[in-house]
Amino acid sequence: MDKLSVIGVIVGIGAILVGQQMEGGHLDSLVNGPAILIVFGGTIGAVMVQSPVPTFMRALQIAGWVVRPPVQPVNEIIEKIVSWSQVARREGLLGLESQAEDEPDPFARKGLQLLVDGNEPDTIRSTMELENFARESRDMAAAKVFDGLGGYSPTIGIIGAVLGLIHVMGNLADPSKLGPGIATAFVATIYGVGLANLLFLPIGNKLKAHVQNQSQYGDMLIEGIIAIAEGENPMNIELRLQGYLA
Repeated sequence: MDKLSVIGVIVGIGAILVGQQMEGGHLDSLVNGPAILIVFGGTIGAVMVQSPVPTFMRALQIAGWVVRPPVQPVNEIIEKIVSWSQVARREGLLGLESQAEDEPDPFARKGLQLLVDGNEPDTIRSTMELENFARESRDMAAAKVFDGLGGYSPTIGIIGAVLGLIHVMGNLADPSKLGPGIATAFVATIYGVGLANLLFLPIGNKLKAHVQNQSQYGDMLIEGIIAIAEGENPMNIELRLQGYLA
């Protein structure tokens, strides 16, 4: 679990709520059903219009990475690659067929299968790089959905505030309703700006960082598979791949 994300949300929202209390405000004044509906509904609707269906659905799938990021066992895969290279030197590339069948990672399994099939290093590299790039592009587009949420929510919050002020202007004949009405109107702006800067934009940036890490993990696999195809010494392969640990 990514504890830093959880702590960050608690600290950010907590600071705002505590500050509201210290200034003499009441927490219940920040709760407004219509404002929530306008900001959430309007923001999600705008992003739905902007995003293709596969991209939007992928964004929902990877949102959990903020709390539970994908596991990238770099040390483990380096050990596997070195082991594969040792098998290849002893038994030839066909000796990796059983490892390919047992490998749980589809990307690594594809690389091993390309080795077993006797493909040239350039062919293996181009095939795997294409898949790695396609996966990175897909997930990066999904992460940018949260950038869209962060971009639209402040504007939708302003729309909510304007709608509230329109309601207030309709009650000018009753001065006692003006103060509470104006305060309620600006709650929508708080929701819009707060959601953008405390949730949507940080989530988008963290997801993009995870996508980049996964892409680097794929690059490391590609380098290892190519090194095996070129018959490099297992010790040299291990030394080269350890650079990714940084």
